[in-house]
Amino acid sequence: MNINILTIFPEIFEVLNTGLIGQSIQKENVFINCLDIRKNSNNKHNQIDAKPYGGGEGMLMMAEPLAKTIKEIDEDKRGVVINFSPQGKQLTQNLVESFSKNENMTLVCGRYEGIDQRFIDKYVDEEISLGDFVMSGGEIAALSFIDSIIRILPGTLGNPDSVSNDTFSNGMLKGHSYTRPEIFEDIKVPEVLLSGNHIKIKDWKEENSLIQTYLRRPELLNNVKLTNNQKKLLEELLTKDIL
Repeated sequence: MNINILTIFPEIFEVLNTGLIGQSIQKENVFINCLDIRKNSNNKHNQIDAKPYGGGEGMLMMAEPLAKTIKEIDEDKRGVVINFSPQGKQLTQNLVESFSKNENMTLVCGRYEGIDQRFIDKYVDEEISLGDFVMSGGEIAALSFIDSIIRILPGTLGNPDSVSNDTFSNGMLKGHSYTRPEIFEDIKVPEVLLSGNHIKIKDWKEENSLIQTYLRRPELLNNVKLTNNQKKLLEELLTKDIL
């Protein structure tokens, strides 16, 4: 995968060279191509922003420096062009999996009060939001997006099952997890997880996932096709007032 990034702070993306993501880049499973928008400024002060027409607070990124920067990328290497914006569709695991199938992507990191709409209309294919909140720029959003994409690419994680068993992989939360020691501050690991009975352990994990999803993110269940067993379990839990 080739990921192009348009930004005024290319140094922020140096963090990608660490951990599992860094290893994937070193293996050349992923190529990161950072382009500095300021290098395409039209004036000696490297200014890439201006006051919005019609008045209003703050500054806007000008279309021309952005257009010059994206044109540095061969059209066959741009792939889907994504702008990070509160106006975009909210990122989900399903969207991440869909985007991970792209061979090329170009990420636009806006700043200030946003980007001249003419650049968005002409060059951007998708607008993505991480949630209903505002950040100072698109770089952190882009980092989160890149991390979520690269971690599910083949060869990034040592165990492929880590991806298939992730939270949201089946539309629900993953549920509780435990490790050593067996007793921590008088709290014991659930006995079933120590039993060695893989069928009972699997059933417990599915039940716990369903419980945690209902308690924390019940709206997720509206988009999940529950099995008959899961429906029955949920009904039993509600009847017993366990939830």
